[in-house]
Amino acid sequence: MDRKKETRKGVPYKELIFVGIISFASALPITSLFPFLYFMIRDLHVAQREEDIGFYAGFLGASYMVGRGLASVFWGIVADRIGRKPVMAFSVFSVIVFNTLFGLSVKYWMAIATRFLLGALNGFLAPVKAYSIEVCQPEQQALGISIVNTAWGMGVIIGPAIGGYLAQPVKQYPHLFHDNSVFGRFPYLLPCICISFFATLVFISCAWLPQETLHKHKGLERAVEMVEGSTTQESTEPPKKSLLKNWPLMSAIITYSVFSLHDTAYVEIFSLWTVSSRKYGGLSFSSKDVGQVLTVAGVSLLVYQLLAYRQVNKILGPIHSTQVSSALSIPIIAAYPFMTHLSGIRLDMPLYIAAMLKSVFAITRVTGTSLLQNNAVPQEQRGAANGIATTTMSLAKAFAPAGAGIIFSWAQKRQHATFFPGDHMVFLVLNLTEVIGLVLTFKPFLAVPQQYK
Repeated sequence: MDRKKETRKGVPYKELIFVGIISFASALPITSLFPFLYFMIRDLHVAQREEDIGFYAGFLGASYMVGRGLASVFWGIVADRIGRKPVMAFSVFSVIVFNTLFGLSVKYWMAIATRFLLGALNGFLAPVKAYSIEVCQPEQQALGISIVNTAWGMGVIIGPAIGGYLAQPVKQYPHLFHDNSVFGRFPYLLPCICISFFATLVFISCAWLPQETLHKHKGLERAVEMVEGSTTQESTEPPKKSLLKNWPLMSAIITYSVFSLHDTAYVEIFSLWTVSSRKYGGLSFSSKDVGQVLTVAGVSLLVYQLLAYRQVNKILGPIHSTQVSSALSIPIIAAYPFMTHLSGIRLDMPLYIAAMLKSVFAITRVTGTSLLQNNAVPQEQRGAANGIATTTMSLAKAFAPAGAGIIFSWAQKRQHATFFPGDHMVFLVLNLTEVIGLVLTFKPFLAVPQQYK
Protein backbone atom coordinates (compact mmCIF):
# COMPACT_ATOMS: atom_id res chain seq x y z
CA MET A 1 0.00 0.00 0.00
CA ASP A 2 2.84 2.40 0.79
CA ARG A 3 4.47 1.70 -2.58
CA LYS A 4 1.12 2.10 -4.31
CA LYS A 5 0.55 5.48 -2.67
CA GLU A 6 4.00 6.64 -3.78
CA THR A 7 3.35 5.80 -7.43
CA ARG A 8 -0.34 6.66 -7.60
CA LYS A 9 -1.45 10.11 -8.58
CA GLY A 10 -4.90 11.35 -7.70
CA VAL A 11 -7.59 10.19 -5.29
CA PRO A 12 -7.93 6.44 -4.44
CA TYR A 13 -11.54 6.31 -5.61
CA LYS A 14 -11.90 2.52 -5.56
CA GLU A 15 -10.82 2.19 -1.94
CA LEU A 16 -12.91 5.15 -0.81
CA ILE A 17 -16.01 3.84 -2.58
CA PHE A 18 -15.73 0.64 -0.54
CA VAL A 19 -15.17 2.69 2.61
CA GLY A 20 -18.31 4.70 1.89
CA ILE A 21 -20.48 1.67 1.14
CA ILE A 22 -19.42 -0.21 4.28
CA SER A 23 -19.89 2.87 6.46
CA PHE A 24 -23.32 3.48 4.97
CA ALA A 25 -24.48 -0.10 5.48
CA SER A 26 -23.24 -0.20 9.07
CA ALA A 27 -24.81 3.15 9.96
CA LEU A 28 -28.28 2.52 8.53
CA PRO A 29 -29.67 0.49 11.46
CA ILE A 30 -28.40 2.91 14.11
CA THR A 31 -31.18 5.47 13.72
CA SER A 32 -33.65 3.65 11.46
CA LEU A 33 -35.84 2.96 14.50
CA PHE A 34 -36.28 6.60 15.56
CA PRO A 35 -39.31 7.48 13.36
CA PHE A 36 -41.25 4.44 14.62
CA LEU A 37 -39.70 4.23 18.09
CA TYR A 38 -42.61 6.13 19.64
CA PHE A 39 -45.16 3.77 18.06
CA MET A 40 -43.11 0.64 18.76
CA ILE A 41 -42.92 1.41 22.48
CA ARG A 42 -46.67 2.01 22.46
CA ASP A 43 -47.31 -1.33 20.71
CA LEU A 44 -45.03 -3.22 23.13
CA HIS A 45 -47.29 -2.06 25.98
CA VAL A 46 -44.56 -1.15 28.46
CA ALA A 47 -45.58 2.49 29.00
CA GLN A 48 -48.56 3.00 31.30
CA ARG A 49 -49.26 6.54 30.04
CA GLU A 50 -48.60 8.34 26.78
CA GLU A 51 -46.29 10.78 28.58
CA ASP A 52 -44.07 7.83 29.67
CA ILE A 53 -43.31 6.61 26.14
CA GLY A 54 -40.28 8.88 25.85
CA PHE A 55 -38.80 7.35 29.01
CA TYR A 56 -38.80 3.79 27.62
CA ALA A 57 -37.85 4.98 24.13
CA GLY A 58 -34.69 6.53 25.54
CA PHE A 59 -33.42 3.26 27.00
CA LEU A 60 -34.16 1.34 23.81
CA GLY A 61 -32.33 3.97 21.78
CA ALA A 62 -29.38 3.80 24.18
CA SER A 63 -28.96 0.01 24.12
CA TYR A 64 -27.09 0.01 20.79
CA MET A 65 -24.55 2.54 22.03
CA VAL A 66 -24.04 0.73 25.34
CA GLY A 67 -23.11 -2.42 23.43
CA ARG A 68 -20.80 -0.57 21.07
CA GLY A 69 -19.19 1.36 23.91
CA LEU A 70 -18.30 -1.84 25.77
CA ALA A 71 -16.75 -3.53 22.71
CA SER A 72 -15.14 -0.78 20.62
CA VAL A 73 -11.67 -0.85 22.22
CA PHE A 74 -11.62 -4.63 21.73
CA TRP A 75 -12.44 -4.29 18.03
CA GLY A 76 -9.83 -1.55 17.63
CA ILE A 77 -7.13 -3.80 19.14
CA VAL A 78 -8.26 -6.70 16.94
CA ALA A 79 -8.00 -4.44 13.88
CA ASP A 80 -4.41 -3.58 14.88
CA ARG A 81 -3.61 -7.30 15.26
CA ILE A 82 -5.30 -9.08 12.35
CA GLY A 83 -6.07 -6.20 9.99
CA ARG A 84 -8.81 -3.77 9.06
CA LYS A 85 -10.66 -5.83 6.45
CA PRO A 86 -11.76 -8.84 8.59
CA VAL A 87 -13.25 -6.62 11.29
CA MET A 88 -15.14 -4.51 8.76
CA ALA A 89 -16.57 -7.62 7.05
CA PHE A 90 -17.66 -9.20 10.34
CA SER A 91 -19.34 -5.95 11.39
CA VAL A 92 -21.47 -5.90 8.24
CA PHE A 93 -22.43 -9.55 8.89
CA SER A 94 -23.62 -8.66 12.40
CA VAL A 95 -25.95 -6.06 10.88
CA ILE A 96 -27.57 -8.74 8.73
CA VAL A 97 -28.34 -11.00 11.69
CA PHE A 98 -29.25 -8.75 14.59
CA ASN A 99 -31.03 -5.98 12.69
CA THR A 100 -33.40 -8.63 11.32
CA LEU A 101 -33.96 -10.05 14.81
CA PHE A 102 -34.78 -6.57 16.08
CA GLY A 103 -37.59 -6.31 13.53
CA LEU A 104 -39.00 -9.58 14.90
CA SER A 105 -39.10 -8.33 18.49
CA VAL A 106 -42.47 -8.67 20.21
CA LYS A 107 -41.27 -7.93 23.76
CA TYR A 108 -39.45 -4.90 25.12
CA TRP A 109 -36.59 -7.03 26.47
CA MET A 110 -36.15 -8.67 23.04
CA ALA A 111 -35.80 -5.27 21.40
CA ILE A 112 -33.28 -4.16 24.03
CA ALA A 113 -31.21 -7.37 23.73
CA THR A 114 -31.00 -7.40 19.92
CA ARG A 115 -30.04 -3.71 19.76
CA PHE A 116 -27.36 -4.27 22.43
CA LEU A 117 -25.84 -7.21 20.52
CA LEU A 118 -26.01 -5.27 17.25
CA GLY A 119 -23.94 -2.51 18.84
CA ALA A 120 -21.47 -4.85 20.56
CA LEU A 121 -20.69 -6.86 17.41
CA ASN A 122 -20.67 -3.97 14.94
CA GLY A 123 -17.08 -2.81 15.45
CA PHE A 124 -16.54 -1.23 12.03
CA LEU A 125 -15.98 2.39 13.03
CA ALA A 126 -12.45 2.08 14.43
CA PRO A 127 -10.94 0.07 11.51
CA VAL A 128 -12.78 1.93 8.77
CA LYS A 129 -11.44 5.30 9.92
CA ALA A 130 -7.92 3.89 10.12
CA TYR A 131 -8.33 2.34 6.65
CA SER A 132 -9.59 5.58 5.11
CA ILE A 133 -6.57 7.46 6.46
CA GLU A 134 -4.07 4.80 5.39
CA VAL A 135 -5.15 4.57 1.73
CA CYS A 136 -4.73 8.33 1.25
CA GLN A 137 -1.81 10.67 0.81
CA PRO A 138 -1.51 13.26 3.62
CA GLU A 139 -3.18 15.95 1.53
CA GLN A 140 -6.10 13.58 0.82
CA GLN A 141 -6.77 12.49 4.41
CA ALA A 142 -9.48 15.10 4.92
CA LEU A 143 -11.31 13.57 1.96
CA GLY A 144 -10.86 10.04 3.35
CA ILE A 145 -12.29 10.91 6.75
CA SER A 146 -15.05 13.01 5.19
CA ILE A 147 -16.09 9.99 3.06
CA VAL A 148 -16.50 7.92 6.23
CA ASN A 149 -18.39 10.65 8.03
CA THR A 150 -20.50 11.50 4.98
CA ALA A 151 -21.50 7.88 4.45
CA TRP A 152 -22.05 7.56 8.18
CA GLY A 153 -24.13 10.74 8.22
CA MET A 154 -26.10 9.60 5.18
CA GLY A 155 -26.81 6.27 6.89
CA VAL A 156 -27.81 7.97 10.11
CA ILE A 157 -30.16 10.28 8.18
CA ILE A 158 -31.49 7.91 5.50
CA GLY A 159 -31.95 5.18 8.12
CA PRO A 160 -34.84 7.12 9.70
CA ALA A 161 -36.28 7.73 6.24
CA ILE A 162 -36.38 3.96 5.63
CA GLY A 163 -37.92 3.43 9.03
CA GLY A 164 -40.46 6.18 8.48
CA TYR A 165 -41.62 5.06 5.04
CA LEU A 166 -41.62 1.28 5.64
CA ALA A 167 -42.69 0.86 9.27
CA GLN A 168 -46.29 -0.27 9.88
CA PRO A 169 -46.81 -1.11 6.18
CA VAL A 170 -50.30 -2.53 6.81
CA LYS A 171 -51.39 0.86 8.13
CA GLN A 172 -49.50 2.96 5.58
CA TYR A 173 -50.08 0.82 2.49
CA PRO A 174 -53.25 -1.25 3.11
CA HIS A 175 -53.65 -1.97 -0.62
CA LEU A 176 -50.28 -3.80 -0.64
CA PHE A 177 -50.11 -5.46 2.80
CA HIS A 178 -52.76 -7.29 4.79
CA ASP A 179 -53.30 -7.84 8.51
CA ASN A 180 -52.72 -11.58 8.15
CA SER A 181 -49.32 -11.17 6.49
CA VAL A 182 -46.00 -11.42 8.32
CA PHE A 183 -45.77 -7.63 8.24
CA GLY A 184 -49.10 -7.42 10.03
CA ARG A 185 -47.72 -9.63 12.79
CA PHE A 186 -44.40 -7.75 12.87
CA PRO A 187 -45.19 -4.14 11.84
CA TYR A 188 -41.56 -2.99 12.14
CA LEU A 189 -39.91 -5.86 10.28
CA LEU A 190 -40.04 -4.44 6.74
CA PRO A 191 -37.54 -1.56 7.26
CA CYS A 192 -35.21 -3.95 9.10
CA ILE A 193 -35.44 -6.54 6.31
CA CYS A 194 -34.61 -3.93 3.66
CA ILE A 195 -31.54 -2.72 5.57
CA SER A 196 -30.38 -6.30 6.19
CA PHE A 197 -30.78 -7.13 2.50
CA PHE A 198 -28.57 -4.18 1.53
CA ALA A 199 -26.04 -5.22 4.19
CA THR A 200 -26.00 -8.72 2.66
CA LEU A 201 -25.00 -7.30 -0.72
CA VAL A 202 -22.28 -5.22 0.95
CA PHE A 203 -21.01 -8.26 2.87
CA ILE A 204 -20.66 -10.22 -0.36
CA SER A 205 -18.82 -7.30 -1.96
CA CYS A 206 -16.25 -7.37 0.87
CA ALA A 207 -14.58 -10.21 -1.04
CA TRP A 208 -13.39 -7.55 -3.52
CA LEU A 209 -12.37 -5.00 -0.89
CA PRO A 210 -9.04 -3.43 -1.95
CA GLN A 211 -5.89 -4.52 -0.19
CA GLU A 212 -5.20 -4.47 3.53
CA THR A 213 -3.49 -1.33 4.84
CA LEU A 214 -1.99 -2.75 8.03
CA HIS A 215 1.59 -4.05 7.89
CA LYS A 216 1.48 -7.73 8.90
CA HIS A 217 4.70 -9.17 7.41
CA LYS A 218 5.84 -11.00 10.53
CA GLY A 219 8.35 -13.26 8.76
CA LEU A 220 10.03 -10.28 7.12
CA GLU A 221 10.04 -8.38 10.42
CA ARG A 222 11.83 -11.26 12.20
CA ALA A 223 14.45 -11.41 9.43
CA VAL A 224 15.02 -7.67 9.67
CA GLU A 225 15.35 -7.92 13.45
CA MET A 226 17.99 -10.67 13.11
CA VAL A 227 20.03 -8.61 10.64
CA GLU A 228 19.75 -5.47 12.75
CA GLY A 229 20.63 -7.43 15.89
CA SER A 230 23.89 -8.59 14.32
CA THR A 231 24.92 -5.04 13.42
CA THR A 232 23.66 -2.90 16.27
CA GLN A 233 22.55 -3.35 19.83
CA GLU A 234 20.38 -0.28 19.94
CA SER A 235 17.00 0.20 18.35
CA THR A 236 16.41 3.41 16.49
CA GLU A 237 12.62 3.07 16.77
CA PRO A 238 11.23 5.46 19.37
CA PRO A 239 9.12 3.90 22.11
CA LYS A 240 5.40 4.00 21.58
CA LYS A 241 3.62 6.70 23.51
CA SER A 242 0.76 5.57 25.75
CA LEU A 243 -2.52 6.48 24.11
CA LEU A 244 -4.03 7.62 27.39
CA LYS A 245 -1.07 10.02 27.88
CA ASN A 246 -1.34 11.37 24.34
CA TRP A 247 -3.10 14.65 25.11
CA PRO A 248 -3.65 15.75 21.46
CA LEU A 249 -5.49 12.45 20.97
CA MET A 250 -7.42 12.48 24.23
CA SER A 251 -8.48 16.13 23.98
CA ALA A 252 -9.79 15.52 20.44
CA ILE A 253 -11.66 12.42 21.66
CA ILE A 254 -13.28 14.34 24.52
CA THR A 255 -14.45 17.08 22.15
CA TYR A 256 -15.65 14.48 19.63
CA SER A 257 -17.62 12.67 22.34
CA VAL A 258 -19.39 15.83 23.53
CA PHE A 259 -20.47 16.63 19.97
CA SER A 260 -21.56 13.00 19.48
CA LEU A 261 -23.69 13.19 22.63
CA HIS A 262 -25.30 16.34 21.30
CA ASP A 263 -25.95 14.96 17.80
CA THR A 264 -27.53 11.72 19.07
CA ALA A 265 -29.73 13.56 21.55
CA TYR A 266 -30.73 15.93 18.74
CA VAL A 267 -31.82 13.10 16.41
CA GLU A 268 -33.89 11.43 19.13
CA ILE A 269 -35.46 14.67 20.34
CA PHE A 270 -36.18 15.87 16.79
CA SER A 271 -37.94 12.58 15.98
CA LEU A 272 -39.95 12.49 19.22
CA TRP A 273 -40.78 16.19 19.04
CA THR A 274 -42.07 16.10 15.47
CA VAL A 275 -44.37 13.07 16.01
CA SER A 276 -45.72 14.11 19.42
CA SER A 277 -49.10 15.82 19.66
CA ARG A 278 -49.39 19.57 19.31
CA LYS A 279 -51.07 19.71 22.70
CA TYR A 280 -47.71 18.59 24.13
CA GLY A 281 -45.72 21.10 22.05
CA GLY A 282 -44.97 18.83 19.09
CA LEU A 283 -45.84 18.99 15.38
CA SER A 284 -48.18 15.93 15.12
CA PHE A 285 -46.16 14.55 12.18
CA SER A 286 -46.46 10.97 10.96
CA SER A 287 -43.40 8.73 10.78
CA LYS A 288 -43.44 9.27 6.99
CA ASP A 289 -43.29 13.05 7.46
CA VAL A 290 -40.25 12.72 9.75
CA GLY A 291 -38.55 10.40 7.28
CA GLN A 292 -39.13 12.91 4.49
CA VAL A 293 -37.53 15.77 6.44
CA LEU A 294 -34.50 13.66 7.32
CA THR A 295 -34.15 12.42 3.72
CA VAL A 296 -33.95 15.97 2.42
CA ALA A 297 -31.37 16.73 5.11
CA GLY A 298 -29.40 13.70 3.93
CA VAL A 299 -29.41 14.85 0.31
CA SER A 300 -28.14 18.28 1.35
CA LEU A 301 -25.40 16.56 3.34
CA LEU A 302 -24.24 14.61 0.28
CA VAL A 303 -24.20 17.73 -1.89
CA TYR A 304 -22.22 19.62 0.74
CA GLN A 305 -19.60 16.90 1.10
CA LEU A 306 -19.15 16.50 -2.65
CA LEU A 307 -19.06 20.17 -3.59
CA ALA A 308 -18.11 22.28 -0.57
CA TYR A 309 -16.44 20.48 2.33
CA ARG A 310 -12.95 20.14 0.83
CA GLN A 311 -12.84 23.87 0.22
CA VAL A 312 -14.13 24.59 3.73
CA ASN A 313 -11.43 22.37 5.21
CA LYS A 314 -8.78 23.90 2.93
CA ILE A 315 -9.68 27.46 3.93
CA LEU A 316 -10.51 27.04 7.61
CA GLY A 317 -8.78 23.80 8.58
CA PRO A 318 -10.30 21.16 10.88
CA ILE A 319 -10.20 23.29 14.04
CA HIS A 320 -11.71 26.55 12.80
CA SER A 321 -14.33 24.75 10.70
CA THR A 322 -15.39 22.85 13.83
CA GLN A 323 -15.66 26.07 15.81
CA VAL A 324 -17.64 27.93 13.16
CA SER A 325 -20.10 25.08 12.54
CA SER A 326 -20.64 24.62 16.27
CA ALA A 327 -21.36 28.31 16.83
CA LEU A 328 -23.82 28.45 13.91
CA SER A 329 -25.76 25.43 15.23
CA ILE A 330 -26.82 27.28 18.39
CA PRO A 331 -29.39 29.72 16.85
CA ILE A 332 -30.85 26.93 14.71
CA ILE A 333 -31.59 24.76 17.75
CA ALA A 334 -33.01 27.73 19.64
CA ALA A 335 -35.51 28.34 16.81
CA TYR A 336 -37.11 24.86 16.79
CA PRO A 337 -39.64 25.24 19.66
CA PHE A 338 -41.04 28.42 18.09
CA MET A 339 -41.97 26.47 14.93
CA THR A 340 -44.92 24.87 16.75
CA HIS A 341 -46.82 28.10 16.13
CA LEU A 342 -46.54 27.63 12.37
CA SER A 343 -48.35 25.39 9.91
CA GLY A 344 -48.41 24.52 6.24
CA ILE A 345 -45.73 26.01 4.01
CA ARG A 346 -44.82 28.50 6.74
CA LEU A 347 -43.75 25.52 8.86
CA ASP A 348 -42.23 23.37 6.12
CA MET A 349 -39.78 25.95 4.77
CA PRO A 350 -37.99 26.88 8.03
CA LEU A 351 -38.11 23.29 9.32
CA TYR A 352 -36.47 21.82 6.20
CA ILE A 353 -33.86 24.59 6.02
CA ALA A 354 -32.99 24.19 9.72
CA ALA A 355 -32.70 20.39 9.40
CA MET A 356 -30.42 20.70 6.37
CA LEU A 357 -28.13 23.28 7.97
CA LYS A 358 -27.96 21.33 11.23
CA SER A 359 -26.85 18.19 9.35
CA VAL A 360 -24.17 20.11 7.44
CA PHE A 361 -22.76 21.68 10.60
CA ALA A 362 -22.80 18.34 12.44
CA ILE A 363 -20.81 16.51 9.75
CA THR A 364 -18.28 19.38 9.61
CA ARG A 365 -17.62 19.07 13.36
CA VAL A 366 -17.34 15.30 13.29
CA THR A 367 -14.94 15.32 10.33
CA GLY A 368 -12.69 17.95 11.89
CA THR A 369 -12.34 16.16 15.23
CA SER A 370 -11.80 12.81 13.48
CA LEU A 371 -8.90 14.27 11.49
CA LEU A 372 -7.29 15.52 14.70
CA GLN A 373 -7.61 12.09 16.33
CA ASN A 374 -6.15 10.06 13.48
CA ASN A 375 -3.17 12.39 12.99
CA ALA A 376 -2.27 12.34 16.68
CA VAL A 377 -1.04 8.68 16.57
CA PRO A 378 1.20 6.47 14.37
CA GLN A 379 -0.29 3.81 12.11
CA GLU A 380 0.27 0.86 14.45
CA GLN A 381 -1.81 2.57 17.15
CA ARG A 382 -4.53 3.98 14.91
CA GLY A 383 -6.98 1.12 15.31
CA ALA A 384 -6.73 1.17 19.10
CA ALA A 385 -6.96 4.98 19.13
CA ASN A 386 -10.12 4.88 17.06
CA GLY A 387 -11.39 2.12 19.34
CA ILE A 388 -10.97 4.39 22.37
CA ALA A 389 -12.67 7.21 20.49
CA THR A 390 -15.54 4.94 19.49
CA THR A 391 -15.93 3.69 23.06
CA THR A 392 -16.13 7.15 24.60
CA MET A 393 -18.35 8.36 21.77
CA SER A 394 -20.62 5.31 22.15
CA LEU A 395 -20.94 5.81 25.90
CA ALA A 396 -21.87 9.43 25.23
CA LYS A 397 -24.38 8.30 22.61
CA ALA A 398 -25.72 5.67 25.01
CA PHE A 399 -26.38 8.34 27.61
CA ALA A 400 -27.80 10.77 25.04
CA PRO A 401 -31.03 8.98 24.02
CA ALA A 402 -31.77 7.83 27.56
CA GLY A 403 -31.18 11.33 28.93
CA ALA A 404 -33.01 12.93 26.02
CA GLY A 405 -35.98 10.60 26.48
CA ILE A 406 -36.20 11.37 30.20
CA ILE A 407 -35.90 15.14 29.66
CA PHE A 408 -38.40 15.03 26.79
CA SER A 409 -40.92 13.08 28.89
CA TRP A 410 -40.44 15.49 31.80
CA ALA A 411 -40.74 18.57 29.58
CA GLN A 412 -44.07 17.40 28.13
CA LYS A 413 -45.52 17.46 31.65
CA ARG A 414 -44.61 21.13 32.22
CA GLN A 415 -46.29 22.85 29.30
CA HIS A 416 -47.35 25.84 31.39
CA ALA A 417 -44.17 26.42 33.40
CA THR A 418 -42.87 30.00 33.57
CA PHE A 419 -39.20 29.08 32.98
CA PHE A 420 -38.65 27.54 29.51
CA PRO A 421 -41.98 25.71 29.32
CA GLY A 422 -42.36 22.37 27.57
CA ASP A 423 -40.02 21.68 24.68
CA HIS A 424 -38.24 25.01 25.14
CA MET A 425 -36.43 23.31 28.03
CA VAL A 426 -35.43 20.34 25.83
CA PHE A 427 -33.83 22.54 23.19
CA LEU A 428 -32.18 24.66 25.88
CA VAL A 429 -30.39 21.54 27.20
CA LEU A 430 -29.35 20.68 23.63
CA ASN A 431 -27.84 24.13 23.20
CA LEU A 432 -25.98 23.90 26.50
CA THR A 433 -24.20 20.74 25.30
CA GLU A 434 -23.36 22.50 22.03
CA VAL A 435 -21.82 25.39 23.96
CA ILE A 436 -19.72 22.97 26.04
CA GLY A 437 -18.42 21.33 22.85
CA LEU A 438 -17.61 24.73 21.37
CA VAL A 439 -15.61 25.75 24.46
CA LEU A 440 -13.62 22.49 24.26
CA THR A 441 -12.34 23.41 20.78
CA PHE A 442 -10.23 26.26 22.20
CA LYS A 443 -6.98 26.23 24.16
CA PRO A 444 -6.09 25.01 26.73
CA PHE A 445 -8.75 22.28 26.36
CA LEU A 446 -7.74 21.21 22.84
CA ALA A 447 -4.15 20.23 22.09
CA VAL A 448 -3.30 20.41 18.38
CA PRO A 449 -1.31 17.64 16.59
CA GLN A 450 2.07 18.82 15.28
CA GLN A 451 1.09 18.97 11.59
CA TYR A 452 -1.72 21.45 12.29
CA LYS A 453 0.41 23.90 14.28
